[in-house]
Amino acid sequence: MENVMVAHTTLQHMVQRALIGAGVPEDTAGVVADVLVHADLRGVHSHGVLRTEHYVRRVRAGGLNPHARPRFLQTGPTAGLVDGDDGFGHVVGKYAMERAVELASAHGIGLVGAHNSSHCGALSYFVQMAADAGLIGVAMTHTDACVVPFGGRRPFFGTNPIAFAFPAKRHSPIILDMATSEVAFGKVLQAREIGKQIPPTWGVDADGLATADPSAVTALLPLGGAKGYGLALAIDVLSGILTGAAFGPHILPMYGDYERMRKLGHLFIAIDPGLFHSHDAFVEAVDQMIEELHQEPAAAGFAEVLVPGEPEQRKEALYREQGVPIPESVYRYLTAAARDDAADQGE
Repeated sequence: MENVMVAHTTLQHMVQRALIGAGVPEDTAGVVADVLVHADLRGVHSHGVLRTEHYVRRVRAGGLNPHARPRFLQTGPTAGLVDGDDGFGHVVGKYAMERAVELASAHGIGLVGAHNSSHCGALSYFVQMAADAGLIGVAMTHTDACVVPFGGRRPFFGTNPIAFAFPAKRHSPIILDMATSEVAFGKVLQAREIGKQIPPTWGVDADGLATADPSAVTALLPLGGAKGYGLALAIDVLSGILTGAAFGPHILPMYGDYERMRKLGHLFIAIDPGLFHSHDAFVEAVDQMIEELHQEPAAAGFAEVLVPGEPEQRKEALYREQGVPIPESVYRYLTAAARDDAADQGE
């Protein structure tokens, strides 16, 4: 299937109009569109605007509160819990990281959990917020069961991603955003969308056997076997059990039960590097690390050594200049949704 190149500003407007057409307030739609386009700009299309149709469906079915207003309860000098009011996870996540940054700016560290939330999109968006404030950012969330545990053949935990951001002085921040499965399920969905086979190490079919057919995948494999499985468990405890949310197979699925609120949990952490030594010394040392890694000799098949987040940053620079590639089917959906909203507004 062909891709369509769309300017990122146009793409954001199209997503926002599609959401508004489903009854989402303009400010909320703007945040969601910003997070989705952020992912596409970084080349992480599995978490980008292709998700818009799903969110619209869930809003219309009643399984997502478009008028939610997150509430923050400070539970300690440097900690708090956000009640997401069953709204968009993108809005909940942004609000929670803003509170974490405020706490870290005042006290050196901010630890903010969130519950009664929903799918929040790419975690890199939220840790970038911390890095932009000169802070270290950490974010994690659980998802519904779609990854088999090490040694098992039925899904138990979700892809349970975690992200880190480390600010630098001269360079862009180091940003690591990774699932604890071999890949995020969104990559399988993207492969289905464009009709492309996947590596057999990504997932298993209904019989628990590895498959290269994205349409046959019923569950994913953990990253690095037992190690990814252990990380997924830890993240589920921290973002789910710790915040009062469900865990593993007790989490409502993203695709299905569209009329029910998912009640997801997240955890956001912001840390002032000046807690241990000077902030300047920290960011200068991060710069030094980046530069020394760049000077490392490249292995066969590689042109250079990059730091986490650098390929995505380069892709973003390219896409901001040349436009963002999205599947033609997604473009058609967004165009139709934006057109319908314009008609409703009498434009």
